[in-house]
Amino acid sequence: MRDSLDSDSVSAALVTSGRPWRGVEFHPTLGSTNTRLRELLSGRPGQEPPVPTALYAGSPGPGEAALWWVVATDHQTGGRGRLGRAWTVPDRASLAVSVAVPVADTAQAGWLPLLAGLALARAVCDVSSDAGSEVTPRLKWPNDVLVAEDGDRKLSGILCELVTVGGRPAVVVGTGVNIDQGRDELPVDTATSLALAGAQVRREDLLVAYLDHLARVLVEAGITQLPGSPGANPDGPSRTDAVAVRTAYREACSTIGKAVRVHLPTGDAVVGTAVGVDEDGALVVRSGSGTRTFAAGDVVHVRPAEDGLA
Repeated sequence: MRDSLDSDSVSAALVTSGRPWRGVEFHPTLGSTNTRLRELLSGRPGQEPPVPTALYAGSPGPGEAALWWVVATDHQTGGRGRLGRAWTVPDRASLAVSVAVPVADTAQAGWLPLLAGLALARAVCDVSSDAGSEVTPRLKWPNDVLVAEDGDRKLSGILCELVTVGGRPAVVVGTGVNIDQGRDELPVDTATSLALAGAQVRREDLLVAYLDHLARVLVEAGITQLPGSPGANPDGPSRTDAVAVRTAYREACSTIGKAVRVHLPTGDAVVGTAVGVDEDGALVVRSGSGTRTFAAGDVVHVRPAEDGLA
């Protein structure tokens, strides 16, 4: 029997000195964690049905008070991916979480889904290793985490949405991770779960590890600042940190170096070799007609040039 997420233990771990997270709002069932967090940020009720406050571990005030809050659910019934793609998962079988972070440099917002993937990959390594069955995550540009132990099938997707809070930019980072689904519980053959990859982990452990890594990489990259800045980190990230974290993403990104087919909203496709990720987080593809860059929002799919799972 699958257990409900222990939101109290997650809150106790995250809402501590030295961590930026302000609180956890937990729902047994929710349409979309991203939608709920956008409602909190706007201070206006939206499409999510009202849920008794007693079901929450806590709730923030509206607007800027909702920054650095965590919204999580056992059962996300209306999850969305890039370009509005929908998916559903069994109750208590996955991790569904959204957080809201202020953005210090909107020009670097294209890096946010990439670095969120890097943070999740690091957390998966840590938690699966601690559980005695380390798995090997790979990053597929721009927002997917794959698992080598199960044929590079997709473990997780990340959806980042730029919003304005109190006249300043912020990003809602939504993350879904398949934890213990069996093969017959996944919607497509190209998906996997940590259990199918051989790792039995607690959702609570993965959530805390992921948010620890996420805060760290976003600060190092110069994309966000911790609450209380500039006093909390008056010097900001060093140039060395910013270069290092982007280099770490490029080294972990399995898309780079592969022959790819970039599917565009027009229905056209560009075939070439992914040769890098530029300073704005865009994929650089070299083809017979030259070199082009593609931002995440400009593409429908990036797939192997030949048939493949990714």
